[in-house]
Amino acid sequence: MGQRLDNAKALYMEAIQDGHAEEAIGKYSGSRYTQHSTPVRDGQEGFIEFFADFKKRNPIRDIEIVRAFEDGRYVFLHVVQNLNNGEFKYVTADIFDTDDDAKMIEHWDMIDEMVDETVSGHSQVDGPTEPTDLDKTERNKVVVSGFLNDVLKGGDYDKLTDFISTETYIQHNPLIGDGLDGLAAYVTQLGEDGKSMVYEEIHNVIGCGNFVAAMSKMTLGGVDMAVIDLFRVDAGRIVEHWDVMEAITPEETWVNSGKF
Repeated sequence: MGQRLDNAKALYMEAIQDGHAEEAIGKYSGSRYTQHSTPVRDGQEGFIEFFADFKKRNPIRDIEIVRAFEDGRYVFLHVVQNLNNGEFKYVTADIFDTDDDAKMIEHWDMIDEMVDETVSGHSQVDGPTEPTDLDKTERNKVVVSGFLNDVLKGGDYDKLTDFISTETYIQHNPLIGDGLDGLAAYVTQLGEDGKSMVYEEIHNVIGCGNFVAAMSKMTLGGVDMAVIDLFRVDAGRIVEHWDVMEAITPEETWVNSGKF
């Protein structure tokens, strides 16, 4: 799709899959490398340090980039990491910022464990993988931004059908069923448990055709969470959703400026 996307994929595969962190970060990062994965220090040195230890802990690494696109200076990757022949299996969502030379200068990620069973029966990563409707990128970003701001942040669930299809809504969050009924059941159960899901800050929305990714801060059951949501939009409505979220750890555990 472009040099930025090629560089981001190469950084992932050469550093993590192949174990050549020092060579890869030297080739694919710019004059700075600001890191928001909170166990990883800023800069090339922090990247090399972290992945040297990662390589020792995980001598067998199978990395699959499931979805990927770029939007201007930003790149999105949706990745499965299978480590040590299934000892650990994670899904990650990554966003990179790039410089004028298409080199990586900033990185955000969310990581979560893969699960075997989901409410919907869909896995956390299956479904369409290639962007379509490339001429509709900007209007699809408007749809997703409206859903995030009006419904998930603003709490106006009466507007759900302004943004989500009433006919098809395929869900990949392991705890939520398909359709508007599945989403309603999840939100209702949260309420019955004395919990809520509130999006507090929408940090970035990027897209390519029918795919739109958003990075946000939310509270879920009173816990501060960082989340990257991925939506597929068709005919002006959201028809599919994936997400990767993780709890925001206490600031004293960070070795950089934090998740955002």
